[in-house]
Amino acid sequence: MSTFNYLFQFEADDQDRLFAKCDSTEPVIGASVTAYSAFEDLLRDKNPRTATVAKLLPPLPNMNLPIYCVGLNYKSHAKEANLNVPANPPLWTKPAASLSAPNEPISVSRFCASHLPDWEGELAFVTSRDCRDVSPEEASSYILGYTIGNDLTCRFFQLPEQAAGQFFFAKAFDKFAPIGPVLASSDIFNKGRENATLTTRINGKVKQDAIIQQEMIFNPEQVLSWMSQSTTIPAHTVVMTGTPAGVGAFRKPREFLNDGDKIEIEISGLGVLKNQIKFEDGQDSIM
Repeated sequence: MSTFNYLFQFEADDQDRLFAKCDSTEPVIGASVTAYSAFEDLLRDKNPRTATVAKLLPPLPNMNLPIYCVGLNYKSHAKEANLNVPANPPLWTKPAASLSAPNEPISVSRFCASHLPDWEGELAFVTSRDCRDVSPEEASSYILGYTIGNDLTCRFFQLPEQAAGQFFFAKAFDKFAPIGPVLASSDIFNKGRENATLTTRINGKVKQDAIIQQEMIFNPEQVLSWMSQSTTIPAHTVVMTGTPAGVGAFRKPREFLNDGDKIEIEISGLGVLKNQIKFEDGQDSIM
């Protein structure tokens, strides 16, 4: 059993980075909480202190690891993209510098703003310990918990004629991986996982809406098993598990993110990940 139901990471008034447990998916800015300077201290209830939540951070034990991502993992997204369902999960990574926090404005440079920035609401999981060559049946014991991610993407660079259709460059820009607001333990999230829904709203309008387990092709355990074949996946690696239909590039007409757009990604049992797009020079996206 986990020693937490939900946890979050935050910056305190003194700018220390701390971890805390919570009883819901909505940590409160300004709240006074029992906090820990290290994730391991939280698990062991060691050296607690009282601190005030000043700013939320990604709820990850380690923010210095690459982020794994999965493509074409929803039937509806493969259909809207007119692509075949893969035999195995397509994988790539985002660098640690792409992490961003709940409620954090996503600063988008002129370069990114002019190359079709798009959203991808995703279920994400975090590994509990190092793993290699695990089976799907074993994989559940290597998953610490679940959270929400947004695999922001500049679609222009996924075009075959622009960057050979590769994904890393299109998705690896600074702050292009918002994560949060909480990490729910596997025990808690799995209780409602069968019926969990994912909804993405842009400026309050629903763009993605899916029952995750009905549409997902490879479940988290299958993804982690595939990732770990002949490859050591470090403890506390975060994995984004793919997105359902409704991304901007395949809407008719196409839609892309613009300066000031508010993104909300909600997953049952995990809360709402909120961010706002901020173009560095205020220009509009090129449609």
